[in-house]
Amino acid sequence: MRSIALLTAGTVLVLLLALNVALTAVDRGTPAEAKAMLLKAVAHYKAVGRKQAFTDFTAKKPPFRDRDLYVVCFDQQHMVVSNGGFAEGVGTSGDAVVGLDGRGVATSAWEVTSSTGEGSVQSRWVNPLTHNVELKTTFFARVGDDLCGVGAYAPK
Repeated sequence: MRSIALLTAGTVLVLLLALNVALTAVDRGTPAEAKAMLLKAVAHYKAVGRKQAFTDFTAKKPPFRDRDLYVVCFDQQHMVVSNGGFAEGVGTSGDAVVGLDGRGVATSAWEVTSSTGEGSVQSRWVNPLTHNVELKTTFFARVGDDLCGVGAYAPK
């Protein structure tokens, strides 16, 4: 009787863990969704101007915040001027985070966007949903005198 109860409890635990993994996967933004948000962010920047766009991006509200997707922007001095995932990062160096290439993310982002105005950088960064450091691909586009990006965390 006791072994049946343990087996049932174990089965329930396994099902709950599987459900948690499935829900976590659903909660993640995709690279396609990150690119779509970036396009919206660029259009918004052009429509309302730099100052209002940065306020809106950092507000942590849709359409510039969705699950683990958010907008981050760097100025030409590589300073974070907007960050919808971590507002406390505004005013810090965008090179404080190092990409997988060993260089600062802002430096890499400015370089990969130098010829076409867009590009992507891979790094490890804190996922605002899981609070774990995870692999992330951030898609960047130049807009005005700034560089904005939206990144998607790698699926688990």
